[in-house]
Amino acid sequence: MNKITIAIDGVSSTGKSTIAKQIAKYLGYIYVDSGAMYRAVTLYAMQNGLITTNDFNVEALIYQLKNVEISFKYNEALGFAEVYLNGSNVERSIRTLEVSGFVSKVAAVSEVRQKLVAIQQQLGKDKGVVMDGRDIGTVVFPNAELKIFMTASAETRAQRRYKELTDRGDKITYESVLKNVQERDYLDSTRKDSPLIKADDAIEIDNSTLSLNEQFDKVLGLVKMTLEDTE
Repeated sequence: MNKITIAIDGVSSTGKSTIAKQIAKYLGYIYVDSGAMYRAVTLYAMQNGLITTNDFNVEALIYQLKNVEISFKYNEALGFAEVYLNGSNVERSIRTLEVSGFVSKVAAVSEVRQKLVAIQQQLGKDKGVVMDGRDIGTVVFPNAELKIFMTASAETRAQRRYKELTDRGDKITYESVLKNVQERDYLDSTRKDSPLIKADDAIEIDNSTLSLNEQFDKVLGLVKMTLEDTE
């Protein structure tokens, strides 16, 4: 059977990573969370004092990008690859609301995007990959056989994100999560370099009212149709 490239884009907190992991596992494909890569660079910037609430030293970050090494290592117990920053597992550290508050600013830096897009394209050069993010179908893999664009209301996404963070013990408020979701939507869609837009040939899925099983069945149906068309 032919292998294809599956690009899943969409606004923040729509469960892109969840569905991408499920589909990749079902197909035996490589899964790449491109958003995690931007979060890792953001964490590096935070750890090195390059970005704070009041300041963002873009030039210093660009200069230090050569010191940033991002890799993925498969965790059999979890069933997916975790993110490593310069040899350290940062899978949990990059998922905090603090990182979420800065990641859109870091992702807007052209030099950061150039570095990570090159890595992403290399990871998917042999197809058989499911990658999610903001510009996978428009920039990273413009020729992907299947492009999906995930969306949901800001309130729905904030509620999901709030539950995810509180379930793991984070002390936050729903209002702060909703504000973060709305701010990220604005920054992601208005940045000059590779803004978040739906590819012309992407299939939009609003999962506001879909269960995880319904979402999986819907996407898997699209995958199967695409695979049939490529045979």
